[in-house]
Amino acid sequence: MKLHHPTDLGKSIVRLFQEYLPALRGLSQHTIRGYRAAIVLFLHYLAEHTNHPIEKLNLSHLTAEYVAQFLTFIEETRGNSVATRNARLSAIHTMARFLATDNPERLAEWQRILALPVKRGATRTPIEYLEKAEVKALLDHIDRSTHTGQRDYAMSCLMFNTGARVQEILDLRRSDIRTDPPYQVRLRGKGGRMRLCPIWAQTSKLLQHLASTEPDGGNSENVLFRNARGGKLTRFGVRYLLHKYVVAAATEVDTLRTKRIHPHSLRHGTAIALLKSGVDFATISQWLGHSCLNTTMVYARADMDIKRQALTQVFPDVLSASSFVEFALVEADLVKWLREL
Repeated sequence: MKLHHPTDLGKSIVRLFQEYLPALRGLSQHTIRGYRAAIVLFLHYLAEHTNHPIEKLNLSHLTAEYVAQFLTFIEETRGNSVATRNARLSAIHTMARFLATDNPERLAEWQRILALPVKRGATRTPIEYLEKAEVKALLDHIDRSTHTGQRDYAMSCLMFNTGARVQEILDLRRSDIRTDPPYQVRLRGKGGRMRLCPIWAQTSKLLQHLASTEPDGGNSENVLFRNARGGKLTRFGVRYLLHKYVVAAATEVDTLRTKRIHPHSLRHGTAIALLKSGVDFATISQWLGHSCLNTTMVYARADMDIKRQALTQVFPDVLSASSFVEFALVEADLVKWLREL
């Protein structure tokens, strides 16, 4: 980033993105891009409401009042959700914490910005994921007679198998795949954290075949999933491909017509499948690369089958006690219905 006559704000932002976030905080490029988008949006708002071009903005323009007004603007004018509003505030809070050490002479103002609270009351959108029949229908609609189809099939199977984030899949190199027992992949997660994830033998064969059919002879340091021009597939490309196959599969599976499926839905589906299989939360958390067990716990609230199983475990024989015999007989159908919920 080059500035002709950088202001104090400009200099601080350069240090924030070149030094603090990647080097000192060790944040991933994906997270840094999210922070960048939030701060760029805020700078545009600040420029418009202070009548200063962005290159002329300085630290004195960065106040808690403007941040609060910006948060109201993105909710009421841009129509952003509470969750998005909180994500934007998180990025600004991170910048304020950096400025507290980089420009301590304005510490009081940075503390006022940090005091702006996260907004409560955000409703959690139900997790959308693919059921077993939906997964099968999606895979069946991938044309494996072409190299592109073989790539899409192998990539989809790997995503279902591992529950990996899309970027983790796209960053995979051939050297990250172990095609001999024990079959596994090496994934680079958030913050550069590495983890090993087991894969099925069938998935290993699909990946081995895909690598062997590449025209470069299978260089182990090349990315595994590439586009038609030989470049790295993008997250937007994966979203487009998934949408195409979901639309095709929806002609046979009605439930897909009402679901908003995106690449992260495949990750959700893996988590739910592991949970249904009795895998404990700690193992699922490690499997998915979660930094906090609470993140994994959301899947316990997502699936109705798990809730049904839980219901049958909660005092299952209470209504058969002698003091409740008459009630149990009268309400037998109701109890049966409750247990089948």
